[in-house]
Amino acid sequence: MNFHSPHHVPRRERAFNAPASVLGLIAAFTVIYAVMAFLPERTYFETIVLFAFFPVRYGGEMIGFPGGVAADLWTFVTYTFLHGGMAHLVLNCVWLLVFGSPVAWRFGTRRFLIFCAVTAAAGALAHLLSHWGDTTPVIGASSVVSGATAAAMRFVFSRGGLSMIGGNRAAGHLPAEPLLVALRNPTVLGFIVVWFVLNLAFGLTAGDIAWEAHVGGFLAGLLLFPLFDPPGRGGYLRAA
Repeated sequence: MNFHSPHHVPRRERAFNAPASVLGLIAAFTVIYAVMAFLPERTYFETIVLFAFFPVRYGGEMIGFPGGVAADLWTFVTYTFLHGGMAHLVLNCVWLLVFGSPVAWRFGTRRFLIFCAVTAAAGALAHLLSHWGDTTPVIGASSVVSGATAAAMRFVFSRGGLSMIGGNRAAGHLPAEPLLVALRNPTVLGFIVVWFVLNLAFGLTAGDIAWEAHVGGFLAGLLLFPLFDPPGRGGYLRAA
């Protein structure tokens, strides 16, 4: 016979189990956005110039950007912490929560944060190559979100992998198929095609969307996934 304490309360699982690294990034994005909203106009502008990504830094006629060579390097990543509006912030945070969480569970905190930095830099590089000398700044975490989305595609469509979207950490140990094998999966291929079509459509119809940065981050997440995937989770082949 089983006896239960009258004080015993059944444990309830959270509807969405998000890793600390993802929640930390979302908190950072939110706090920075809130602080920026209260900055004086001049300070706000100076912050954008110092931390946003400006293609003109690297091949234009303008010289004398603040921060010098150090800022030339850090802006490849720091631009992701700035957002241009509440809708921009919320969309990136929600998308990161959904697709970044399974990737963070799988990679672990250190690998995931390095992965985010790499996809941010890849997005900035793609935008730089397509907008050489442009004076318009790029801000927002969309390239990181795109990279996380692509990385998630490498394993969440495996059997049981979709449960990671709902917070099932155990599914993160499922083997990931090599990219060429994964692309034979109609679901994976269809998702990638739809993603590219939507990004191209928004990019061509809305002039203020840096869709090339999205593509750069996505391709980096898709192709560099094996470099960050922990040993033993790559299935029978680790080749991309």
